[in-house]
Amino acid sequence: MPPRALWVPFELGRPFGAPDDAGFQKRVLLGALELLEAEEGPILADFPDEAPGALDLTGWACPVNLPPPPGADDGSLSAAIEDEMARLLTWYDLALERRGRTTVGASALSPQEIARFLLSYIDDQGTESPNPDLAIGLALKHSVEDLKAFYMEAATARPGPSSAREVADWFWRQTSGAKLLYALKAVCIASDDDAIKRLGQRAIVPANEAYL
Repeated sequence: MPPRALWVPFELGRPFGAPDDAGFQKRVLLGALELLEAEEGPILADFPDEAPGALDLTGWACPVNLPPPPGADDGSLSAAIEDEMARLLTWYDLALERRGRTTVGASALSPQEIARFLLSYIDDQGTESPNPDLAIGLALKHSVEDLKAFYMEAATARPGPSSAREVADWFWRQTSGAKLLYALKAVCIASDDDAIKRLGQRAIVPANEAYL
Protein backbone atom coordinates (compact mmCIF):
# COMPACT_ATOMS: atom_id res chain seq x y z
CA MET A 1 0.00 0.00 0.00
CA PRO A 2 1.47 3.40 -0.96
CA PRO A 3 2.17 5.86 1.87
CA ARG A 4 -0.49 8.40 2.71
CA ALA A 5 -0.74 11.09 5.38
CA LEU A 6 -3.10 13.80 6.56
CA TRP A 7 -1.41 17.13 7.32
CA VAL A 8 -3.08 19.02 10.17
CA PRO A 9 -2.44 22.64 11.24
CA PHE A 10 -2.64 21.93 14.97
CA GLU A 11 0.04 22.57 17.56
CA LEU A 12 2.56 19.84 18.33
CA GLY A 13 1.21 17.26 20.75
CA ARG A 14 -2.43 17.66 19.68
CA PRO A 15 -2.73 15.58 16.49
CA PHE A 16 -6.53 15.52 16.71
CA GLY A 17 -6.93 19.24 17.38
CA ALA A 18 -8.95 20.61 20.26
CA PRO A 19 -9.01 18.55 23.47
CA ASP A 20 -12.40 17.43 24.82
CA ASP A 21 -14.07 18.02 21.45
CA ALA A 22 -15.13 14.56 20.32
CA GLY A 23 -16.96 15.80 17.23
CA PHE A 24 -13.96 17.65 15.85
CA GLN A 25 -11.57 14.83 16.73
CA LYS A 26 -13.84 12.36 14.91
CA ARG A 27 -13.67 14.54 11.78
CA VAL A 28 -9.88 14.44 11.89
CA LEU A 29 -9.81 10.69 12.40
CA LEU A 30 -12.27 10.06 9.58
CA GLY A 31 -10.26 12.37 7.32
CA ALA A 32 -7.21 10.20 7.90
CA LEU A 33 -9.07 6.91 7.47
CA GLU A 34 -10.65 8.06 4.20
CA LEU A 35 -7.17 8.22 2.69
CA LEU A 36 -7.11 4.42 2.84
CA GLU A 37 -9.82 4.38 0.18
CA ALA A 38 -7.56 5.99 -2.41
CA GLU A 39 -6.29 3.51 -4.98
CA GLU A 40 -3.12 5.40 -5.86
CA GLY A 41 -0.46 7.21 -3.86
CA PRO A 42 1.61 8.47 -2.22
CA ILE A 43 -0.84 11.00 -0.79
CA LEU A 44 -0.35 14.02 1.45
CA ALA A 45 -3.75 15.60 2.06
CA ASP A 46 -4.45 18.82 3.96
CA PHE A 47 -7.05 18.95 6.72
CA PRO A 48 -9.01 22.12 5.89
CA ASP A 49 -9.81 23.57 9.32
CA GLU A 50 -8.02 24.97 12.35
CA ALA A 51 -8.89 23.47 15.71
CA PRO A 52 -11.71 25.30 17.52
CA GLY A 53 -10.22 28.15 19.51
CA ALA A 54 -6.78 27.76 17.95
CA LEU A 55 -6.72 31.32 16.65
CA ASP A 56 -8.10 32.92 19.80
CA LEU A 57 -4.78 33.91 21.37
CA THR A 58 -5.95 37.10 23.04
CA GLY A 59 -6.44 37.52 26.73
CA TRP A 60 -4.06 34.81 27.96
CA ALA A 61 -1.72 35.76 30.74
CA CYS A 62 0.43 33.89 33.21
CA PRO A 63 -1.29 33.59 36.61
CA VAL A 64 1.57 35.51 38.20
CA ASN A 65 2.40 39.13 37.50
CA LEU A 66 6.18 39.28 37.20
CA PRO A 67 7.28 42.89 37.77
CA PRO A 68 10.97 43.77 37.83
CA PRO A 69 12.21 42.34 41.15
CA PRO A 70 14.48 44.07 43.66
CA GLY A 71 17.97 44.00 42.23
CA ALA A 72 16.83 43.74 38.63
CA ASP A 73 17.63 47.38 37.96
CA ASP A 74 21.28 46.73 38.73
CA GLY A 75 21.44 43.89 36.21
CA SER A 76 21.31 41.10 38.79
CA LEU A 77 19.94 38.06 37.01
CA SER A 78 20.33 36.10 40.23
CA ALA A 79 17.99 38.43 42.12
CA ALA A 80 15.48 38.36 39.28
CA ILE A 81 15.44 34.56 39.16
CA GLU A 82 15.11 34.22 42.93
CA ASP A 83 12.13 36.56 43.06
CA GLU A 84 10.49 35.05 39.99
CA MET A 85 10.71 31.49 41.27
CA ALA A 86 9.32 32.50 44.66
CA ARG A 87 6.29 34.01 42.91
CA LEU A 88 5.77 30.93 40.73
CA LEU A 89 6.24 28.30 43.43
CA THR A 90 2.67 28.52 44.75
CA TRP A 91 1.31 28.03 41.23
CA TYR A 92 3.67 25.13 40.58
CA ASP A 93 2.45 23.48 43.80
CA LEU A 94 -1.16 24.04 42.71
CA ALA A 95 -0.48 22.43 39.34
CA LEU A 96 1.18 19.49 41.09
CA GLU A 97 -1.80 19.07 43.40
CA ARG A 98 -4.24 19.11 40.49
CA ARG A 99 -2.34 16.67 38.31
CA GLY A 100 -0.87 14.48 41.01
CA ARG A 101 2.41 14.33 39.11
CA THR A 102 5.21 16.49 37.74
CA THR A 103 7.92 16.20 35.11
CA VAL A 104 10.34 18.11 37.33
CA GLY A 105 12.88 15.86 39.02
CA ALA A 106 15.49 14.62 36.56
CA SER A 107 18.18 16.72 38.22
CA ALA A 108 17.18 15.73 41.78
CA LEU A 109 17.46 19.43 42.70
CA SER A 110 14.85 21.89 43.93
CA PRO A 111 13.92 24.70 41.51
CA GLN A 112 15.98 27.16 43.55
CA GLU A 113 18.98 24.80 43.58
CA ILE A 114 18.68 24.39 39.82
CA ALA A 115 18.83 28.14 39.29
CA ARG A 116 21.82 28.54 41.61
CA PHE A 117 23.68 25.72 39.85
CA LEU A 118 23.07 27.12 36.36
CA LEU A 119 23.98 30.66 37.43
CA SER A 120 27.14 29.34 39.06
CA TYR A 121 28.12 27.53 35.86
CA ILE A 122 27.55 30.66 33.78
CA ASP A 123 29.94 32.56 36.06
CA ASP A 124 32.47 29.72 36.44
CA GLN A 125 32.68 26.83 33.98
CA GLY A 126 34.78 24.99 36.56
CA THR A 127 31.64 24.51 38.65
CA GLU A 128 31.26 20.85 39.60
CA SER A 129 28.16 18.75 39.13
CA PRO A 130 25.89 18.99 42.19
CA ASN A 131 25.18 15.29 41.77
CA PRO A 132 28.28 13.09 42.08
CA ASP A 133 26.53 10.42 40.02
CA LEU A 134 26.10 12.75 37.02
CA ALA A 135 28.77 14.19 34.75
CA ILE A 136 28.64 17.97 34.47
CA GLY A 137 27.12 17.86 30.97
CA LEU A 138 24.30 15.56 32.04
CA ALA A 139 23.71 17.60 35.20
CA LEU A 140 23.35 20.72 33.06
CA LYS A 141 20.97 18.97 30.66
CA HIS A 142 18.71 17.64 33.42
CA SER A 143 18.73 21.00 35.20
CA VAL A 144 17.71 22.83 32.03
CA GLU A 145 14.86 20.38 31.46
CA ASP A 146 13.67 20.76 35.04
CA LEU A 147 13.84 24.56 34.92
CA LYS A 148 11.67 24.68 31.80
CA ALA A 149 9.22 22.18 33.27
CA PHE A 150 8.91 24.17 36.51
CA TYR A 151 7.97 27.35 34.65
CA MET A 152 5.63 25.65 32.19
CA GLU A 153 3.78 23.68 34.85
CA ALA A 154 3.41 26.76 37.05
CA ALA A 155 2.03 28.77 34.13
CA THR A 156 -0.58 26.16 33.27
CA ALA A 157 -2.08 26.38 36.76
CA ARG A 158 -3.99 29.40 35.48
CA PRO A 159 -7.73 28.64 35.23
CA GLY A 160 -9.06 28.25 31.70
CA PRO A 161 -7.49 26.87 28.52
CA SER A 162 -4.10 27.85 27.21
CA SER A 163 -2.16 26.58 24.22
CA ALA A 164 1.40 25.32 24.37
CA ARG A 165 2.36 28.20 22.06
CA GLU A 166 0.96 30.80 24.45
CA VAL A 167 2.83 29.34 27.41
CA ALA A 168 6.05 29.09 25.40
CA ASP A 169 5.72 32.69 24.20
CA TRP A 170 5.27 33.83 27.78
CA PHE A 171 8.30 31.89 29.01
CA TRP A 172 10.77 32.77 26.26
CA ARG A 173 9.76 36.42 25.92
CA GLN A 174 8.87 37.55 29.43
CA THR A 175 10.77 35.63 32.10
CA SER A 176 14.14 35.85 33.76
CA GLY A 177 14.27 32.06 33.54
CA ALA A 178 14.53 32.37 29.77
CA LYS A 179 17.25 35.01 30.11
CA LEU A 180 19.20 32.55 32.22
CA LEU A 181 18.90 29.87 29.53
CA TYR A 182 19.99 32.26 26.77
CA ALA A 183 23.07 33.14 28.83
CA LEU A 184 23.76 29.46 29.52
CA LYS A 185 23.42 28.61 25.84
CA ALA A 186 26.10 31.16 24.91
CA VAL A 187 28.47 29.85 27.58
CA CYS A 188 27.98 26.22 26.56
CA ILE A 189 28.50 26.92 22.86
CA ALA A 190 31.85 28.51 23.71
CA SER A 191 32.94 25.46 25.73
CA ASP A 192 35.93 23.33 24.75
CA ASP A 193 34.01 20.26 25.90
CA ASP A 194 32.30 18.80 22.83
CA ALA A 195 29.38 17.36 24.81
CA ILE A 196 28.66 20.69 26.49
CA LYS A 197 29.06 22.53 23.19
CA ARG A 198 26.46 20.22 21.61
CA LEU A 199 24.18 20.81 24.58
CA GLY A 200 24.35 24.55 23.96
CA GLN A 201 23.74 24.15 20.26
CA ARG A 202 20.80 21.76 20.47
CA ALA A 203 19.15 21.34 23.84
CA ILE A 204 18.91 24.58 25.82
CA VAL A 205 16.94 26.98 23.61
CA PRO A 206 14.57 25.66 20.90
CA ALA A 207 15.56 26.57 17.35
CA ASN A 208 12.42 28.67 16.86
CA GLU A 209 13.35 30.80 19.91
CA ALA A 210 17.09 31.02 19.30
CA TYR A 211 17.14 34.46 17.69
CA LEU A 212 14.88 36.43 20.03
